[in-house]
This record gives sequence, structure tokens and C-alpha cells, in this order.
Amino acid sequence: MEHDNHGQTPANWTGATIIMVAFIVGTLGVVLDQRIVFWVGVALIPIGLVVWKVMAGMEASSEDAG
Repeated sequence: MEHDNHGQTPANWTGATIIMVAFIVGTLGVVLDQRIVFWVGVALIPIGLVVWKVMAGMEASSEDAG
């Protein structure tokens, strides 16, 4: 049976939220001329991607088991 969740999973919401916060932090760093804040925002992007992929993998493995 085909599942059509179209991004409505905890993995998608969590990853997208972390990346959105990363862009907001990076933007604030640029606007406030704070390089460390900018680089924190940049560092959060790959962290969000990793969290997204790991959680998606955990969801897929739990669907296979159930």
C-alpha cells in the first residue's frame, strides 16, 4: 500500500524547523554584523540535514518492522 504523507512526518518537520532557524540565525548575524552568529547559523544547516536524514531513516525502519 502506498503512503502519501507528503512531508507530514516528525522527521520532515524537525529538519525543516532546524534549517529555518539556521537561516534566521544567519540572517541576524549578517544584519547585526556579528560574524560568530552568522557562522553558528551556517553550522546549523548541515546539523538540520543530518537530523532530518537520521530521523527519516528511523521512521522507515520502524515502518518496515511494523
